[in-house]
Amino acid sequence: MPTPALTIGKTRRPVAQQARGVLHRVADGAFTHERAAPTPGLADTIEHFWRVRWRLAGQPPQVQETLPHPNVHVVIEPGRMAAHGVHTGRWTTLLEGDSQAFGIKFRPGAFRGILQRPVSELADRHLPLAELFGDAARVLADVLGHEDMADAMEAAERFLAPRVPMPDPQALLAARIVDSIVDDRELVAAADLAERHGLTLRALQRLFAEYVGVGPKWVIQRYRLHEAVARVQAGEPVSWAALAQDLGYFDQAHFIADFRKLVGRTPADYATAVKVQRIPSPSQQES
Repeated sequence: MPTPALTIGKTRRPVAQQARGVLHRVADGAFTHERAAPTPGLADTIEHFWRVRWRLAGQPPQVQETLPHPNVHVVIEPGRMAAHGVHTGRWTTLLEGDSQAFGIKFRPGAFRGILQRPVSELADRHLPLAELFGDAARVLADVLGHEDMADAMEAAERFLAPRVPMPDPQALLAARIVDSIVDDRELVAAADLAERHGLTLRALQRLFAEYVGVGPKWVIQRYRLHEAVARVQAGEPVSWAALAQDLGYFDQAHFIADFRKLVGRTPADYATAVKVQRIPSPSQQES
């Protein structure tokens, strides 16, 4: 396999403050979402840190749904800390009361060195942090006690720095390939992706199973559907046939079927729901 550059952290895109892939947004004032980049020493391992807080005491619970990304997340919540593998369906969470969660979004491929086995084994599953880091993982709960995001990040990095191995060349290659999928909206076939990176299709599939956790076809399709959702959320009139063609679908019916399977409703129905909810556009930002 080709050997990637030793580091990609210094050339990565800035961390966007607006999450992409959120299907339903909690009302402003009840929900806050922060995110920030890691320090340079962990830039090839961590995509970003994030924190969400919600204040819903005395209000009905709120359902939040998001679309999956090819990343492992470590999530720290009151009474629970776990590593969550790539979720292959939409992620649904019920928010109630007053609470928070602090998360660490790992770069594609980077969690392989921590898990010490194929990341595909963690897909649609979660693993308590004690199984990865032992009793020492308990100190990570301290991040929830920091009011300032920078202080919470510093506490998380202080724990992670001596325990997280630097990504190996194959992990860096996997991350670079996933980045290329995000950046190239015209890419629609895994075979073309393999050819661009000097790999056979089978070698690309093995790399993704070992380091990313899902196959390259899945990643390509998901980012195309992220694009579809973003266009709907922008509030502009959309031709479904033209959009299907733009995203590389053979026909409109296949596009609608994939959209409905992931989002839970047809593109037209989702567009109607967006108008009712007045969901702001993510302005083409990445999650």
